[in-house]
Amino acid sequence: MSKLYYSREEMQRLNIAKLLERGVKVEDIAIIAYNQQYRYNKDISMEACIESVEKILSLRDIFHLVQLGAEIDRLTEEKAFRGPIQEIMENDLGVFGVDEIFGLDIARLYGAIGQTNFGDIDVNKPGIVAKLNEEGKAGKKSCHTFLDDIVGAIAAAASTRVAQIWSEDVASKAKDA
Repeated sequence: MSKLYYSREEMQRLNIAKLLERGVKVEDIAIIAYNQQYRYNKDISMEACIESVEKILSLRDIFHLVQLGAEIDRLTEEKAFRGPIQEIMENDLGVFGVDEIFGLDIARLYGAIGQTNFGDIDVNKPGIVAKLNEEGKAGKKSCHTFLDDIVGAIAAAASTRVAQIWSEDVASKAKDA
């Protein structure tokens, strides 16, 4: 019987490996989180964004979504699906929406602001999200129908997590003053 349960460290390691296999580094995601949050808070650090991305990649629900989404994209590249769903996913059809559900589920971990941040990233496609989106369009070798939304949502969640930690620090300092 194969392994079914993984520790946080294992899930984080497996997620990082899966993302690397698909051309995405933790730092690529952290850059998006940093740029999104820096607009509002010049005091954040890239290290805090990297730490947040890594923390999010250690969560069980994220583990399942990263692993499943990357596998769906891989199977689409191999033309393993039948019927219209193969073409829909190959073309990353705009009205498909199931990939955005994965993204919204990840962003939802950080409430309404996480979801709003995901919407911003999904619409504007910064950094690695734009690269994945372009590589995944019809006629290309790669499919990133799910991965671009997953990566964008992880960046949105990390951005929101950084903001929440920062605001808690500010509140704690104000209480102690």
